[in-house]
Amino acid sequence: MSKRKQPDSKVPAPSMTEQEKVLYNLIQSKQDLGIWSRDVNREARLPNKVVAKSLESLLSRGLIKAVAHFQSKSRKHFLASEFEPSPEITGGKWYDQGSLDTEFVDFLKGQCLKHIRNLKIATVDTVADAVRRSRVLKVDYSSEDIGEIVGALVLDNDVIEMRSNGLGEFAAVPAGGACYKCRDATKEPRVGAMASIPCGVCPEVARCTPGGVVSPATCEYYSKWLDF
Repeated sequence: MSKRKQPDSKVPAPSMTEQEKVLYNLIQSKQDLGIWSRDVNREARLPNKVVAKSLESLLSRGLIKAVAHFQSKSRKHFLASEFEPSPEITGGKWYDQGSLDTEFVDFLKGQCLKHIRNLKIATVDTVADAVRRSRVLKVDYSSEDIGEIVGALVLDNDVIEMRSNGLGEFAAVPAGGACYKCRDATKEPRVGAMASIPCGVCPEVARCTPGGVVSPATCEYYSKWLDF
């Protein structure tokens, strides 16, 4: 987690030139977001050659550091040495030195897919709990983090997102809550009449009420299911 501490109020080392002090204080004021190299000249209002020389001096003494933006390695941000770069610069936990860590992401996607398959019907929280209990990861990722991976599985068409109707196989998930199922599992025959109700995969189930805008009485899919 980045350090969002307030800039140090003490005056920089007296060995700094006045130009170096201006640059150091400017960079430090940006905290973990740092400042893009192109913006340094504009905000410091110093000649380009002076800025370049001063930055080189601050870097060599370890007072500041240059971090590449994850979207472009040629785009550098300068930060005071006491700050860790924000995810807005590094790309977050799924990036390693500015590049997407595809090997780790693929591994975690495989773990989540395995747990969703075992759980039959899963929520982000139940998948996250299963991943934690497996202890295959050295870092404890939050449900929000795991939710990003599950979302990627949906985009990959490996998992389908549904809304629970609170019945049958969805009984453990509150009605209207988002839940997930492996796409290959949907090919398996469902057991029991309640499990086959189309409400189980309806994205509007949370809004469905008798007499409402979305209602069983006006649902063509529900009518077809009853006729069948």
